[in-house]
Amino acid sequence: MTILVVLIVLVVAVALFLQHPKFGRRPSGKRLEMVQASPNYKDGAFQNQSFTPDLAEGASMSKVLYQFIFEKSKRSKPALPLPSKKTDLKSLGADENVVVWFGHSSYFIKADGKTILVDPVFSGAASPIAATTRAFEGADAYSVDDFPEIDYLFISHDHWDHLDYDTVLKLKSKVKRVITGLGTGEHFEYWGYNTGSIIELDWYQSADLGDGFTTSAVPGRHFSGRAFKRNGAMWVGFVLQTPTLKLFLGGDSGYDNHFKTIGEKYGPFDLALLECGQYNEAWKYIHMMPEEVVTAAQELGAKRLMPVHWAKFSLGLHSWDEPIIRVTTAAEKQHLPLVTPLIGEKVNLNDTTQVFTKWWEGLE
Repeated sequence: MTILVVLIVLVVAVALFLQHPKFGRRPSGKRLEMVQASPNYKDGAFQNQSFTPDLAEGASMSKVLYQFIFEKSKRSKPALPLPSKKTDLKSLGADENVVVWFGHSSYFIKADGKTILVDPVFSGAASPIAATTRAFEGADAYSVDDFPEIDYLFISHDHWDHLDYDTVLKLKSKVKRVITGLGTGEHFEYWGYNTGSIIELDWYQSADLGDGFTTSAVPGRHFSGRAFKRNGAMWVGFVLQTPTLKLFLGGDSGYDNHFKTIGEKYGPFDLALLECGQYNEAWKYIHMMPEEVVTAAQELGAKRLMPVHWAKFSLGLHSWDEPIIRVTTAAEKQHLPLVTPLIGEKVNLNDTTQVFTKWWEGLE
């Protein structure tokens, strides 16, 4: 009887917890009709272009959980605080074309007079239970207060390490337009964003943003969802064309032939920002291995590659710096220029000769 009561209490507690607004809301009404009309939506969920199992052959959830509990790298977090620079984002020159990275997949772009923010996470955690995924010491050098008005907020998908409830609430008064995948706009509308400010795109749909700016949503090989039910909204990458630059904003993805297709359709790119961390052979279909990141960049026709999705959260089993070490080695072999700034360091999009240090070395 005692066990039954405890189980009932736990079930009720979880159910109440899942009602918190931070979990967002699944598409409904006209938005659901739009979702259901997508050629990429079948059997009640969005589907990847290629068959994509949650876990690779020979892997099991029980084994993965065991590894996370008992076999995670002792170097999953840096021993020292991560170094950073504090760029005054509000005082950037009108003619500056720059990228500023904040660790993991969050970065700010100023290009041809417009301000752009991608997948911002500034709450210090990447989970509904903050204690489980705290940011590395030194990685949270920026807050929402550091940002100017944002012309375009790009959200690749609704996972907690890309769509942060606390951050987007604080950003609300600064954001002019939200650009995201089909269905994800439901979260923003639920959280008080003006429906008219939200642009939702299916794979290979485009939007004219005005003033010489256009964007297209492109496929990834991944999944979505903020609770137990998956794939009610899309996961996307973005092609961003400005008057003078073409950028690839990657989002999460396993390796597949979509990179070659995107490169042929939209490339070449002045810079590709691609995820290079939180991978494992057990989930290789939804996150690229570092060597595959370099291959993907080449297939996109990227002139330079900026690896992201590392140096802030430990969401894999590898050491914190393994992703950048492996992607650097692979890029050097393939003679692909890398952009590897410190957190907060200004990257000049017009200067292909800018030199970056291997700042992660020595932070054992």
